[in-house]
Amino acid sequence: MTFKLALADVPFGGAKGGVKINHRNYSQAELERVTRKYTMELIKKGFIGAAVDCLGPDMGTNEQTMTWIKDTYMHVKGEQDINAEGCCTGKFIQQGGISGRAESTGLGVYYAVRELLGFKSFTEKVGLTPGIKDKTFIVQGFGAVGYWASHFIKKDGGKITTIIEYNSAIHHPDGIDVEAAKAFFTKNGTFKGFDGAKECITENVLSWLERKADCLIPAATEKSLHMKNADKIQVKAIFEGANGPTTYAAEQIFQKKGIVAAPDMLVNGGGVTCSYFEWLKNLDHVAPGKMTKKYEERSQQKLLEVMGFDNVSNLKGAEELDIVYSGLEEIMCQAVKENWEYAVKKNLSFRDACFVNAINKVYRSYKETGIMI
Repeated sequence: MTFKLALADVPFGGAKGGVKINHRNYSQAELERVTRKYTMELIKKGFIGAAVDCLGPDMGTNEQTMTWIKDTYMHVKGEQDINAEGCCTGKFIQQGGISGRAESTGLGVYYAVRELLGFKSFTEKVGLTPGIKDKTFIVQGFGAVGYWASHFIKKDGGKITTIIEYNSAIHHPDGIDVEAAKAFFTKNGTFKGFDGAKECITENVLSWLERKADCLIPAATEKSLHMKNADKIQVKAIFEGANGPTTYAAEQIFQKKGIVAAPDMLVNGGGVTCSYFEWLKNLDHVAPGKMTKKYEERSQQKLLEVMGFDNVSNLKGAEELDIVYSGLEEIMCQAVKENWEYAVKKNLSFRDACFVNAINKVYRSYKETGIMI
């Protein structure tokens, strides 16, 4: 987490933590008790708080989980901590969350894909033409990351030809209707019976990672790409939406095959970046844009009136979502550009370049404070 945030120049550090259970095996009431107990233990040890450690969502959690954490913390610390709402992110919007957080990781993946496929040096290296339009994608995992990445890629002209979930997978050579597939899976818990695909399987679903396409987005679990299947992967580029989907052995095989894997610590940084925006919102105690929206509208209207335009009363200032999308795009695009250029300049693999760049940033931070000699 520290290196991921260093890459994006977001002033957070961090780590990973959680409760090791399969959330699908528990009722809503049981999950609430587990979450509140976990939060109480963090509070007792001083491990949580807006100025201590701000928790963010990950696998098996959602807005409800994060709201339980916030509510538990506020019941204990709310009277003493004015910034108690900022103890965690990913909450319901009416509970201090921020617009765009749900789709932020997937949107960040899309920004990374769009930027990299726009760089001539990248597309030449992987053997693709520039741009997302008409490129084919395999997406593993159709939760918040995989679905939203697919949504934005399809909107930009890409084709999601294969979608793989833990219990089923679908394929259509002309592209899958992402919204229809999401609605079907949400309702049925499986892709079995989905009529918008040419092919569907419910066993050995991970074998479809080996299908032919231009790009692969592993957005599910760790170690999906490993020494036993890496040599069978037939894509030109991999964009890691999940944490740790590629093992070291697989990475070595990809490099020999000329497949570029854009690493997780860069590509899936959109979620924690948006968590940073939510944290800032909680510290400011006001939604982004609320203080300036009407001022912006009137300023634009007056400027256009001076220029002689009529009917300018329908101009609108930026909403919270507009500001979040804009900030996320700026941070992700700058990070992708910086790290890809660093890889090219130093003649390093993309993953190694990101690690070296991040470690150097952390080192420089320590050195400038006089901690290191």
